[in-house]
Amino acid sequence: MSRDLVVVGGGLAGSEAAWQAAQRGIKVILYEMRPQKMTEAHTTPFLGELVCSNSLRSNDPQSAPGILKNELTLAGSLIMQAAQVAPVPAGSALAVDRHLFAEFISERLSGHRHIEIVREEVTMLPETAAVIATGPLTSPSMAEELLRVTGCEHLYFYDAIAPIIDGASIDPKKVYRMSRYGKGGADYLNCPMDRREYEHFYDALLQAEKVEPRAFEENKVFEGCMPIEVMASRGFDTLRFGPMKPVGLPDPVIGREPYAVVQLRSENREMTAYNLVGFQTRLKWPEQKKVFRMIPGLEHAEFLRYGSIHRNTFFNAPALLHNDLSFKRRSDLFIAGQITGVEGYIESTAMGLVAGINASLKLRGMEIPPVPPASAHGALIRHITESDSKHFQPSNINFGLFQVSAALYKMRNKKEKKATIAERALAAWRSYLAMVTDA
Repeated sequence: MSRDLVVVGGGLAGSEAAWQAAQRGIKVILYEMRPQKMTEAHTTPFLGELVCSNSLRSNDPQSAPGILKNELTLAGSLIMQAAQVAPVPAGSALAVDRHLFAEFISERLSGHRHIEIVREEVTMLPETAAVIATGPLTSPSMAEELLRVTGCEHLYFYDAIAPIIDGASIDPKKVYRMSRYGKGGADYLNCPMDRREYEHFYDALLQAEKVEPRAFEENKVFEGCMPIEVMASRGFDTLRFGPMKPVGLPDPVIGREPYAVVQLRSENREMTAYNLVGFQTRLKWPEQKKVFRMIPGLEHAEFLRYGSIHRNTFFNAPALLHNDLSFKRRSDLFIAGQITGVEGYIESTAMGLVAGINASLKLRGMEIPPVPPASAHGALIRHITESDSKHFQPSNINFGLFQVSAALYKMRNKKEKKATIAERALAAWRSYLAMVTDA
């Protein structure tokens, strides 16, 4: 059998899959169509470019994202290495400088002696062993090819991106720097609103013109990345219990928590650009300028990137995939990343890591051990391969996905329960890594 592996897609999952296979001595040919052909969301030719938020979520080792990141780190994840060299202040979360992050990934992959990078679009599935990691922005031609091979119609939802504004255009007299409950330092800029300001903002948000799906497209959004205006439509206080929650953010001017807060997170180390946290949107660009400039401190905001919406493709993984992430119809063809039905940066990375490991074991004619269900990686794989295929939807990593005993499930002390889940997950993951590392 050929010891070459084709990886299609240079996002987080494809980059991680290529890295894991190459680290195991497999020669990898990594195809990325950018910059020859750009997607509707990417702006650079870098591998591993982040197109939505710059946050990789909580760093708390006893949170579900924290457990997954610790597992990735233990496995030598390239994406986690990039995150560690390109962090920006984000309280208790792990956020990165997009440019430095993607530049690091690109340099490490292009410098690896077992990896060849080819900049062209792939429209036909390789006939040799491959990892398909074309992501939620899979090109129409590849989507059609996957449909032909799998015989299963792809699914989709609409995903939204938050705006980024020029830090120099923020009024420093109207904002204050603080992390919620003081966790992680004063890493966020906070724009406080009183009730009257919130009411005016809320009304304007509801009335603003939006980019609507075309007539033949069904309007579906992902609950984990809900556009701000969709959240607002669910009720007056929905935003105040969501991205505009003031709890733990007392305004030093008034000496108490404001009625609502908009948080801004730095996009880079120089703190010259800020992301509106939780403000994914599909408002038309002129409307974004008008409505978001109603936020105190952003009256003269200059937009470096407007929020936008794009269609995300994923497949009905429970009907298509084995638990080693290979297709049921073709065992040498693995799938990774958001196209599997996971949602989020680290989740996509995790599926890339497993696909890369399994593909390398397959090429070497070795047994592929199952990922332990007690681990965060195993929890995600269970979700995408064992869920009801008739009602399958993407998911982030969360404690609801973990396989736990009845006794642990009933444990009342939430802190102790999370600590126990984290301990068991990492123990199971270390045992798994010992098997695939020695192989």
